Amino acid sequence: MKSLTWSLLCAFTMAGCQPPPPTPTQKSAPSQGAAEPTAPTGSNDATPPASAPDAAAALPAPPAVEDLPADVLALVAPLATEQVRDGWILLFDGQSLFGWESNEPGVNWAVEDGTITADSGPQGLLLTTVPFADYELHCEFQMEAGGNSGVFLRTAFAPMDVAADCYELNIVDEHPSGFLTGSFVGRAEAAEPLTGSGDWKSFDVRCEGNTFTVDLDGRRVLDYVDGSAAPRASGRIGLQKNAGKIRFRNIGLRPLNQQSLLTGADLSGWRVVPGSAATFEPEGDAIRCRGGAGFLETEGTYGDFVLQLDAATRAADVNSGFFFRAEPGTEAAPSNGYEVQVDNSRHERDRARPANAGTGAIFRRSEARLVAADDHAWATVTLIAAGPRFATWVNGYPVVDWVDDRTADPNPRRGLRLEPGHISLQAHDPGTDVSFRRIRIAPLPTID
Repeated sequence: MKSLTWSLLCAFTMAGCQPPPPTPTQKSAPSQGAAEPTAPTGSNDATPPASAPDAAAALPAPPAVEDLPADVLALVAPLATEQVRDGWILLFDGQSLFGWESNEPGVNWAVEDGTITADSGPQGLLLTTVPFADYELHCEFQMEAGGNSGVFLRTAFAPMDVAADCYELNIVDEHPSGFLTGSFVGRAEAAEPLTGSGDWKSFDVRCEGNTFTVDLDGRRVLDYVDGSAAPRASGRIGLQKNAGKIRFRNIGLRPLNQQSLLTGADLSGWRVVPGSAATFEPEGDAIRCRGGAGFLETEGTYGDFVLQLDAATRAADVNSGFFFRAEPGTEAAPSNGYEVQVDNSRHERDRARPANAGTGAIFRRSEARLVAADDHAWATVTLIAAGPRFATWVNGYPVVDWVDDRTADPNPRRGLRLEPGHISLQAHDPGTDVSFRRIRIAPLPTID
């Protein structure tokens, strides 16, 4: 395998590590058009500590492999810590179909023994709920002899033309037009005739602009450049059930071509929101936020995107977050936007019981289904904003998949905002002490 060392998915054997049963949405949103109070200290309502933490406290070094908590490592068993820090996320959690939806309800998609499987019903796709643009993808599959399946890249929800609506990476033993396993159906044949059935096999795919490469079990089988007038810039990832039994496992993705929002030397490209009591200081390659309520927001605005950053809380039960699609902050309205929560507190140390929505939550909208980060350590957070749909991962584990179905409003606290807005780092209260680093973003063309 060229870029990854993957292991089999582990069972959830660590105490407190079992996620609650998945649901299509995690937490009910307020009624449409309902107004929401705006607290001057930010969006969270936790009681602030009596005093700020020691300003001289040093941020711990990034965790080594063995320092990531054992129960979090069990959650993301196919990923090594270096891969989590490098931006890899799990599309399949090994336990549920969280983050996926079928375009054909007659297909019997299910999770069995840590795999996604289907073997009956009409032809159909199981699709990620959010799109992706440029990325590396790892996926393992096993198909019964004579079957027919595939992995669809940058696909529409219901593709009608495989040469225009998607890139269909075929898994098959025979094909009348020669598009065997490793081929893009209707576009390009694999370098050699390959069958798809038998033992477990793996695809490693790179999609970058109009250029694609496919490795099968570590061997390059396809180099393809889409020279058409309109290459598909983004779309969902789909698993196909066509004929026969198919199983998939260890499905992971790393976004590519993100641009840094930090210079590492100063706050260029950022501005402190008027009235902020907090301090925002560059420290090495990070920004430290502390000393009171306040916001630091980007000068630029962003609409649909893939964003990844590292956040580290420097005390126990710190409350912070970052906002997106936010209106410009003022003293009267410090940061009106959607908030991704940064708060690792939990009830009785149970990861499945966030005490304050949990890191990765869309605060007041959708709780994190599990707290996959710890205080005093770096956590890698991934956010995808695609129209009204939002998904987050913490340390590679999927924690939120939510659709904002409220009526439109320029303030996301009151309703759906699709327009671009600022990204804003939050210091919630005098007890907040948090650092952010490696903030990087890529625009996400959203097409169907």
